[in-house]
Amino acid sequence: MRIGTFVLAAQFPGQGPGEALHRAVRSTEAAEESGLDSVWLAEHHFVPYGVCPSATTLAALLLGRTRRIRVGTAVSVLPNHHPVALAEQAALLHLTSGGRFSLGVGRGGPWVDLEVFGGGLDAYENGFPEALGLVLDWLREARVAGRGERFGFREVAVVPRADELLEGPADAVPGASGPEVVVACTSPKSVRLAARQTLPMLLGMHCGDEEKAEMVALWRTAAREAGHPPEVVEGAAHVSAGVAQIADGARDATEMLVKAMPGWLRQGLDAHVTVDGRHRVMRDPVAYTELLCGLHPVGPPQLAADRLAATAERTGITRFALLVEGTGDLAATEENVRRLGADVLPLLT
Repeated sequence: MRIGTFVLAAQFPGQGPGEALHRAVRSTEAAEESGLDSVWLAEHHFVPYGVCPSATTLAALLLGRTRRIRVGTAVSVLPNHHPVALAEQAALLHLTSGGRFSLGVGRGGPWVDLEVFGGGLDAYENGFPEALGLVLDWLREARVAGRGERFGFREVAVVPRADELLEGPADAVPGASGPEVVVACTSPKSVRLAARQTLPMLLGMHCGDEEKAEMVALWRTAAREAGHPPEVVEGAAHVSAGVAQIADGARDATEMLVKAMPGWLRQGLDAHVTVDGRHRVMRDPVAYTELLCGLHPVGPPQLAADRLAATAERTGITRFALLVEGTGDLAATEENVRRLGADVLPLLT
């Protein structure tokens, strides 16, 4: 079981962005000190839901401040990036960190980001497969040309090569020569796309075990149909996102989140603006918080461990990215991370 944190750099009501980013940095340092496996960094633009606009930039800072823990993006939104530029950054972080970087990519949403960064709605609706393919080519090949509908350019040399790492990390994927690439999957289409490339999935915190199990089953079917060998199909290291709040009692943990998270969710989700004016129905913040508390490791250590173990048994997923900043308070977040390492991890070994 590999337990990591999911960092949104959430700006709670009454806070500034500097406070949210400081909490993100400190929670990562605490995660390494507590023996956790990884930290996954979200990327958002123009909303207080999360104030980190560049997950790769924050990853570079955190990789420099740590020595053991894996740092990944969850996710870098491909329609907002040129795939070659993003792949160059991934190769750079992979090589300079000794292989501790994971590149998580996703399609994002139909937000105004597409207008600001010039990707346009088509990049969101149709362009993800081409962009992902170009990222993978850049991380795997010595020379790459752009031959798609959106990205066309002459063949150029890949510098630096992602496979030039002198010594790989202990948890490297067998046969992999560059940074791990993970795909955020929210639909059967994205699951099949990831499966064809045998890329592990990042599954959202809003999903329950049954839905995640169905997506894993679909991924395995699609990967087998694409001709991948059984050991590769069964060995895929998918990641399950969730929420964790450790307290002495289940009611105490739930109350801590229900008191703080709805205000952040209401402020953050309401700030999203669609690029084309389409109506988006946002979740009720209180109901959503209560849903998350019921799905994930929120409660005393034994309950948290039992829920993580149950998810692993039902889905086959043994990697977790857990939101630990749900109180919005730095000291409480650090204590939450500490208890995950000291009180929950030993129950999972």
